Amino acid sequence: MSKQYLFISLLFLLFSCKEINKPQEHMSDHKQSVDIKYAKGFDINNFDGYKIITLKNPWPEASEVFTYVLIEKNGILPKDLKYDAIVEIPISTIVVTSTTHIPSLEMLGVSEALIGFPNTEYISSKITRKRVDSGEITELGKNEDINTEVLIDLSPDLVVGFAVDGGSTAFKTIQKTGIPVVYDADWTEASPLGKAEWIKFFGVFFNKEKVADSIFNHIESQYISAKNIALKAKNRPTVLSGAMYRDIWYMPQGNSWAAQFIDDANGYYLWEESDGTGSLALNLESVLEKGQLANIWIGPGQFTSLQQMKDTHNVYTKFEAYNTGSVYSFTNKKGETGGVLYYELAPNRPDIVLKDIIKILHPELLTDHELFFFSKLE
Repeated sequence: MSKQYLFISLLFLLFSCKEINKPQEHMSDHKQSVDIKYAKGFDINNFDGYKIITLKNPWPEASEVFTYVLIEKNGILPKDLKYDAIVEIPISTIVVTSTTHIPSLEMLGVSEALIGFPNTEYISSKITRKRVDSGEITELGKNEDINTEVLIDLSPDLVVGFAVDGGSTAFKTIQKTGIPVVYDADWTEASPLGKAEWIKFFGVFFNKEKVADSIFNHIESQYISAKNIALKAKNRPTVLSGAMYRDIWYMPQGNSWAAQFIDDANGYYLWEESDGTGSLALNLESVLEKGQLANIWIGPGQFTSLQQMKDTHNVYTKFEAYNTGSVYSFTNKKGETGGVLYYELAPNRPDIVLKDIIKILHPELLTDHELFFFSKLE
């Protein structure tokens, strides 16, 4: 299992670039700021002939701020403008490095622009898998050790990367060849709608701002509508999450992405008062004491069946949710080559995730909705 895949798989539970430039204001030719409602990690400002993306939170606790300039045809930049990358727009070809980037390209209708990706076996999308199988998307090796020679030969208009705790040497090497590299930090967002709003980040590179706005507005509307329906429930089931890794039980903290879904679905996450957006690391005794009688168990690690849970650790059978068959996981929904669909699509479609969880917690609501990401473990 690659480090990238392990990292993305832990997002449900847990979620150096040198500081070169600071964001600047150019009031003389300023046109307008793009409305960003939920995402905390980026801003977009439009100017005459160019646009500026300011990346404010490239990785957790980062002090760096990145400035990306997107110049239009015949656009003229101020002489004093400083930036970390400059991109001519609209772009025609792109390399992305996380499966979470792929749904944005597909929803924007520009999936044919993708020409390279590391760890292509983790791609779940049928549309993009077809392009991988036909050779239209080049395998670039492992994300933590990306094949820079092959990528440079592809000569994409843009590379979209991500960084866990600082910029990678590979990305710096790529930049030196003149290929622009930008970071996508959607994974640092704690808000479900904040993650989804990063489609606006991708839209601006293709001059697809209006399309991105329309897509996000639909997702937002569906999410809010589902949340309001959940408020009609007559009870608030108690919810347990996570599982043990070795002797430690990992579960989402109270301000995390996963915990917010449970709250918005009108469920009572038993650890909702814990402070933080990452992961709690608890001993088994404390989890058993607090969560033994939980009504529902959502996201039991990577387990795909109740028997597998029991075989791994018999203590799981002491939980009421296990014994009533009320354990739900997203790990059984996979692409043709084993990629878990949830890791790829869920950050982009929080409205579907929320509807799934409402269906699990309140089966009398959303009667027409069928579980999409989650399934009950047998």
